[in-house]
Amino acid sequence: MPNGSDGPSIDIRYLADVVLTCDEDFEMIERGAVDVRADGRIAWVGAAADASTTDAPVISLGGLLMPGLINTHAHTPMTLVRGAGDGLPLMAWLEEVMWPREGRLRSEDVWWGMTLGSVEMLRSGVTTTCEMYAFEHEVIDAGHQAGIRQVMCPGVLSVAHADDTGSVADRVGEIAAVHDAVNDPSGLVTVGFAPHSAYDLGVEACAEIAAAAQERDALLHIHVAETAGEGASLADKHGGASVPRLLADAGVLDGRVLAAHSVWLDDADLDIYASAGVAVAHCPVSNMKLGSGVARVPEMIERGITVSLATDGPASNDDLDLWEEIKIASLLARVTALDPTLMSAQQVISMATHGGAEALGLHTGVLEPGRWADMIRLDIDDPAFVPVTSPNELVAHVAWAGGSRHVTDVWAGGERVVADRVCLTVDEARARYEVQRRAQRLASESGT
Repeated sequence: MPNGSDGPSIDIRYLADVVLTCDEDFEMIERGAVDVRADGRIAWVGAAADASTTDAPVISLGGLLMPGLINTHAHTPMTLVRGAGDGLPLMAWLEEVMWPREGRLRSEDVWWGMTLGSVEMLRSGVTTTCEMYAFEHEVIDAGHQAGIRQVMCPGVLSVAHADDTGSVADRVGEIAAVHDAVNDPSGLVTVGFAPHSAYDLGVEACAEIAAAAQERDALLHIHVAETAGEGASLADKHGGASVPRLLADAGVLDGRVLAAHSVWLDDADLDIYASAGVAVAHCPVSNMKLGSGVARVPEMIERGITVSLATDGPASNDDLDLWEEIKIASLLARVTALDPTLMSAQQVISMATHGGAEALGLHTGVLEPGRWADMIRLDIDDPAFVPVTSPNELVAHVAWAGGSRHVTDVWAGGERVVADRVCLTVDEARARYEVQRRAQRLASESGT
């Protein structure tokens, strides 16, 4: 419909050769327009020929305009330990390399690690990240200054936050205070709760944390079934019950839950997820790098489970480029099942946009009125986007041939944070310098 004169007032209009909305119909608009309000939300989307007259500035972008990508599971400050411990299995990697270095982190280290990681994500077209980490004040501040939308889920680890009785009550209180003070659905930051895992904290502690999240209708973000053997000791103690079964019985899955990885799930576990409305943060590259396994994503989708895409941390991936996940998620599912019909280009792009928004409970991920104007421009005047003889081919190019190298401009909440491939909000050279010198200190102090 045309943008009538009695519609929402607009602050700026963007014109593009193609607008890919990523809505339920996956609408593609040639010579499209996106009107953005002063509050950072979208006022109208449609063909430029149908747009109303406006006194607002009109910016002709060319290229392809689409929603920003959404990274639903990251430990971004781990830019400080990128590349360390390569070749180790998960538990050895954590216990021998990651945790010793992270145990020496200072608050300013984390701030710079998050700052540099935010630049990396924004420049690749990621406009929203779900962070699971400690030092939550520094992570929130660094991300906010960079201009990236953030769901901050302060982490809870037994080694750092449990007392002699296994209680995590003090840490739960700290996170609740952060949520009550900072959580702002109308802004760039929302706050959830992140028990690391049932195998680390135990089911009772996870239930305690979940209760606090449910009281606030906050997201609970937790690692589940990343590796084949991580739940063995819990199963031995509880008559062979799986971790999803134990979490469900303890009430952990009763609220809004985002489960990272979820690789080693059987049919009964998948049914539990579907029944409880658990969303999944699928991390195919990290799972492959650590040799963890292949998640049953097609079966999840068949059951109506919301599946989003994530990089995991920059020490287990080792980058924060969600375009790799878009391509590899589909290819991994296809080669595992020997079925090239699985997970179409449209499906995986939706998982990185609309699906991520659903998993996090955010009003973004689609270019439509009322949602946040979190957008990216792709340069499609490129050999990777030639030829195009049908709309389906252009969508295929976005998924299979496109990538971070094609992202030229990025907006979060209507604010332009990347222009002509340069991050406008962060001194990138300074951030690279700070992370390099601080990482050297961590390596020398830990002896790993």
